[in-house]
Amino acid sequence: MITLKAVRLLSEVDVVAYPQVPGRESLARRIAASHLPDGVEELAFDVPMSVDRAPGQAAYDAAASRIAAHLDAGRSVAVLCEGDPLFYGSFMYLNARLAGRFSVEIVPGVTSVGAASARLGKGLIARDERLSVISATSPEADILAALNGSASVAILKVGRHLAKVKAAVSAAGLMDVASYVERASMAEEHVMPLSQAPETAPYFSMILIHKRGAAWS
Repeated sequence: MITLKAVRLLSEVDVVAYPQVPGRESLARRIAASHLPDGVEELAFDVPMSVDRAPGQAAYDAAASRIAAHLDAGRSVAVLCEGDPLFYGSFMYLNARLAGRFSVEIVPGVTSVGAASARLGKGLIARDERLSVISATSPEADILAALNGSASVAILKVGRHLAKVKAAVSAAGLMDVASYVERASMAEEHVMPLSQAPETAPYFSMILIHKRGAAWS
């Protein structure tokens, strides 16, 4: 999914920059590929997937420096980001390094939570209810607290933490109303009850829970 504003801006810029995990195809670029104009200069920058923050910070320093060089030369740059740039988005780290020196316009995107909810066809939150969004990398106790304290919960970045999340959901007695969504809106998408989820999950997977089963009920 990509917004009309993002498509328009991609047709106007001199350079398109995007993150990639070293040795892998950039997912952000793949999503936007059909909208990249012929001849546009591309700037790919590696962002390592590591729990240690130091390599990532160094990668963003290097990427910001490369982008700044284009901006200093008078070129316009668009940075691609999966989902929304400021919702668990990698762009926020570049923005922190560039916004003080250059004019930056942030174009809102479709969040993974919104995409997954749409694929399920279930309301995420209604009336005066509370929605909690938490990363699966959080301690099991924190996940359980979110499950117990909110009507609706989105658990992101499931990946290798699937067993821990399942244990928390089961402990909260919510397995019957929990859904698993993997790679929402992509060709490789999988949607199913959490009880039927595979033993392993990719990073781009999440669990959505509404305690009544659906927000409108």
